[in-house]
Amino acid sequence: MINLSTNREHETTITLDEVKLDGILHIPSKATGLVLFVHGSGSSRLSRRNQYVASVLNKAGLATLLFDLLTPSEESIDIYTREYRFNIPLLCQRLIDTTHWCLIQPATRHLQIGYFGSSTGGGAALLAAAREPESAKAIVSRGGRPDLAGDYLPLVKTPTLLIVGGKDDVVIELNKTAMARMNCPVKLEIVSKATHLFEEPGTLATVARLAQSWFTTFLGKGDNVHG
Repeated sequence: MINLSTNREHETTITLDEVKLDGILHIPSKATGLVLFVHGSGSSRLSRRNQYVASVLNKAGLATLLFDLLTPSEESIDIYTREYRFNIPLLCQRLIDTTHWCLIQPATRHLQIGYFGSSTGGGAALLAAAREPESAKAIVSRGGRPDLAGDYLPLVKTPTLLIVGGKDDVVIELNKTAMARMNCPVKLEIVSKATHLFEEPGTLATVARLAQSWFTTFLGKGDNVHG
């Protein structure tokens, strides 16, 4: 179980049925929700971009969990084969299992959950929301690939914010096409002058601001129904 008696942020181990995943959990005082970060291909819980967005959410009173979707042994294989990073069903199941883990931890089980997905992680987050509609109350996708949710996309009921860089032409079109297939509250925000990784000055701050607004709107409206 999680012990936060001495520190609001700490490294944690997420113990699932078959694997153990490393994570970084931050719970502000009087947290109003919990955002799980679903990173993109080749990234990890140590992603500087996601850590920055998480810090902005923490300041707004939202708890965050950045975690590795793959085990160290899977990562070592994936570096050469890339067989795991694009396995969306596997990444989706890891997210679902981690969500269930959060729902039984005393420190987090009362918090409503949101997903922040990047790149392929955006597809995994939407697939998870389609498979388990009650788990997540809000989704934000940064430069995401919602098309990877495939035929499950119309089944998503969770309010979803799609954020794409203004110079990321291919991903803009993928998101527009996906948006037309979605039946949930969905909004597309295009950040001008930003490329896929939002490396341009000020663009990641815009992503963080948009994500904060979306999550604070849809999270924190009462205790988690699973708690």
